[in-house]
Amino acid sequence: MSLETKVGAALFEVIDPELGINIMDLGLIYGIGVYEDHDVLIKMTLTTPGCPMHDSIINGVKYRVGQVKGVGEVVVDLVWDPAWNPGKMSDKAKEMLGFG
Repeated sequence: MSLETKVGAALFEVIDPELGINIMDLGLIYGIGVYEDHDVLIKMTLTTPGCPMHDSIINGVKYRVGQVKGVGEVVVDLVWDPAWNPGKMSDKAKEMLGFG
């Protein structure tokens, strides 16, 4: 299994504390980059720019990805473009939030 795949799997364990759904199913992860030195760049967004759980989620990403064997430094690139919208959620997340 590639390091990128392992990192992606680990991100399913990071839960948005307000919504109780993992950030992968919420569609918050826009990209995972793994470099030759095994440093990892996570490009992601949040549901709103004023998200009160901003630090908690970012720190959760850094912590959980940092636990993946073989990962070097973890950098989170928080972006607002493209803006998140409910259409980015998985069917599972939509169903859990009543969008189904």
